[in-house]
Amino acid sequence: MNEVKTITPEELEKLLETEDTLNLIDVREDEEVAEGMILGAVHIPMGEIPEHLDKLDINQEYIIICRSGGRSGRTCDYLNELGYKVTNMVGGMLKWTGHTEPKL
Repeated sequence: MNEVKTITPEELEKLLETEDTLNLIDVREDEEVAEGMILGAVHIPMGEIPEHLDKLDINQEYIIICRSGGRSGRTCDYLNELGYKVTNMVGGMLKWTGHTEPKL
């Protein structure tokens, strides 16, 4: 198992300015994402990740986001063990100061 990479909200915000095709997965619950998500993020609650593995490409890299970084860290550990390339956004949405969009 590889060590899970991390990214800060500030680093992700800068990366979003230059990259068009980042794979962002928000693992918060429905009521949390109702307050807003990072533009382009896909919502898959943490508990539903195992049943959505068929939607993830093992050859792609994913940045996992939650409220504070704990659930996204556990999700990263799980996906990393399965061979996925994942990065945990430490600090989560509590530390995010960038633009958010309502969940569609």
